[in-house]
Amino acid sequence: MSKTFHFVQNYKNLIFVCVPLRKLMLKISNLNVYYGESHILRNVDLTVPSGQMVCLIGRNGVGKTTLLKTIMGLLKPRSGTINFAEQLINSKSTDQRAKLGIGYVPQGREIIPRLTVKENLLLGLEAKRKPVKKAEIPEEVFSLFPVLKTMLSRMGGDLSGGQQQQLAIARALIGQPQLLVLDEPTEGIQPSIILEIEAAVRRIVETTGISVLLVEQHLHFVRQADYYYAMQKGGIVASGSTDELSQDVIQRFLAV
Repeated sequence: MSKTFHFVQNYKNLIFVCVPLRKLMLKISNLNVYYGESHILRNVDLTVPSGQMVCLIGRNGVGKTTLLKTIMGLLKPRSGTINFAEQLINSKSTDQRAKLGIGYVPQGREIIPRLTVKENLLLGLEAKRKPVKKAEIPEEVFSLFPVLKTMLSRMGGDLSGGQQQQLAIARALIGQPQLLVLDEPTEGIQPSIILEIEAAVRRIVETTGISVLLVEQHLHFVRQADYYYAMQKGGIVASGSTDELSQDVIQRFLAV
């Protein structure tokens, strides 16, 4: 683990204290992404520390989803680097990134409607780094999302939007990711389910050590994160601890 040195003064002596730094699960440096000749992401720098939750905020159309798709290998950067768990992954395919330990829940959830809840969940096993001997759904998934256990035989397409979102997150978790990437997990979901999803994601971070990067507009959910980055016109224009999230930043990047 990387280390830094701080010092404290004890009368005439300087005492150097070695303090471990938190490992970075994701590090994005000087990232530039284009659609054709349209410059979408501009010199983006962003980090997600291990075991932390980072929220990406900004109005519609500023490049948030483009950034997540680039992290997953669905879009290729023209320049810049993406490092995951201290490994450069620019040349890795989407499925390789999943097997390295990046779980992704896209906007719209992409539940397969004609498969049952159980079948949708078992698809998550495909992302595991080691071959699965027995296809089983971990009980921990049902402790996070109890409603899914009562719906295993129902078709994915028959679930409500909130239930589908819980299913999509659970499916990503079954692959045992080190980083969970969520694109607007509360979009179009009723308030009571939003609170359940918030609590589940925070619990994932606190109990498993999984890092989370999410795009979110719901202020209460944003405040569950440890850090935030704000985007505007394809670039990062503000960042910091969510404990210090100012009203000015909220009005500029979250208010409708």
